Amino acid sequence: MIRRTWITRLFTAAVAIVASAGTVDAGLLPVSVTVQPEAGNFRWTYSVVLPSDMKLQAGSYFTIYDFAGYVAGTGAVTATAPDDTFSQYWTVSTTKLGPTPDRLNPQDDPNISNLTFTYNGPTLPIGDPQRMTLGNFVATSAYSATADSFFTATNPRLSNGEIDSNITSTLVPKGGDVPPPTGTPEPTTLVLAGLGLPLIGLRRVLRRRA
Repeated sequence: MIRRTWITRLFTAAVAIVASAGTVDAGLLPVSVTVQPEAGNFRWTYSVVLPSDMKLQAGSYFTIYDFAGYVAGTGAVTATAPDDTFSQYWTVSTTKLGPTPDRLNPQDDPNISNLTFTYNGPTLPIGDPQRMTLGNFVATSAYSATADSFFTATNPRLSNGEIDSNITSTLVPKGGDVPPPTGTPEPTTLVLAGLGLPLIGLRRVLRRRA
């Protein structure tokens, strides 16, 4: 398997941010991106976690910006927590701009589709609060080459109900890459964090519940 790991750089950045901010709390975060050939296109899978001081409730969402070459109708959610039945509570939508949580300002190309995954199920976590991998959030692109982009999310804090909105970096398809050679290439996994949360470029804003 071809595997590119970005652990050292992200862990160093996380240590620097913890030292300056005194906390690692953040909202929904993508911890890895996997690219897998599929029927002449490429399946992109984002693993997203809910940190221990956060909760997920109906209306919580995250947006992945500028997902080039999106194949319509391929957005899906698998391996959901706390069990597979929770996939029914997620919906996928596409827009050219946004949606973006209040007071965040990611770069957003109006010519490229954004992917937004919205949750409309019972409040999570159920039981003791703990860091939870919410699932694998999947979409297919015509492209396999990667580009830097942004991930924003909004959801409430578990402790006080304040709305937490965060922005961090992620990877997305980049148009114009050379078609893959004949045969079945190995999947490429781009690990965005292994020793902590992906805090590189992370910014957060809080607003109290109305």
